[in-house]
Amino acid sequence: MYKILTFLSFLLVNLCINNASGQAKKPLVVFVTGDHEYSGEFTLPLIAAELEKNYGFRTKVLKAYPNQNAEKDIPGLEVLQEADLVVFYLRWRQLPPEQLEHIDKYLKSGKPVMGFRTTTHAFNFPKGDVSEKWNAFGEFALNAPPGWGGKAAHTHYGHESSTDVSVIGAAKKHPILIGVAPNFHVRSWLYRVLPDYPTKGSEWLLMGKSVNPDKAAIENPVAWTGTNSFGAKIFTTTMGHPEDFQVEAFQHLVINAIHWALGKKVPKKWKGKIDINVPYRGMVK
Repeated sequence: MYKILTFLSFLLVNLCINNASGQAKKPLVVFVTGDHEYSGEFTLPLIAAELEKNYGFRTKVLKAYPNQNAEKDIPGLEVLQEADLVVFYLRWRQLPPEQLEHIDKYLKSGKPVMGFRTTTHAFNFPKGDVSEKWNAFGEFALNAPPGWGGKAAHTHYGHESSTDVSVIGAAKKHPILIGVAPNFHVRSWLYRVLPDYPTKGSEWLLMGKSVNPDKAAIENPVAWTGTNSFGAKIFTTTMGHPEDFQVEAFQHLVINAIHWALGKKVPKKWKGKIDINVPYRGMVK
């Protein structure tokens, strides 16, 4: 009886060790949300759940507190020190220096970064503020314009417009585009980032054409990769309206990009469309 108990204890210990080891090998993807308008705090947890269920990742979703309009607190940023990839969906935050320090350390680690839509203008500190340099987050972290408006004239083509998206011919063999439809439509109104962005050396993946624009419009890239000023791999998309997340091609793009950013092979088999049905909130206080 003693030998049997000893053997069972041995098996249990090894099972626990193997489970812990298996968990440790799973990459940790941290989503940092707080965007006022586009419900990233609801769409990205659904992407996170899909990554855990079907693709072998660990995830953590951080949210602005107490709600999406709270600009000065995103609890839990210390987890970035454990992250293998951080995905940002922010808009005009004014985080305290101690929280920015966690982001700064992550960026300086050279680990990969992803950003959605309004993350081009993730921060909005007043002129002269000790953290004013963070207003250029889009540029130094994501190869995007350094904030809204300004010298880059970063703008969009109106809330009543939407965007036709197409794969750029030169990029059609990029791993991120495996299985992604060559043409699709999203609700996001097109962001203007040209002529100076994405920054030199970035690879454009998808081009957007504004449908029903409120001003004269030109085509603009809506997704690109590159290396940021910290030497890290980046994937940036100016798409991200909650209705975009209902589009299978966009979902496929995001899942592929996460694999690519982590240096993993893009899955040969698509696990199927994700059930995402988050309404557009708009700028609601």
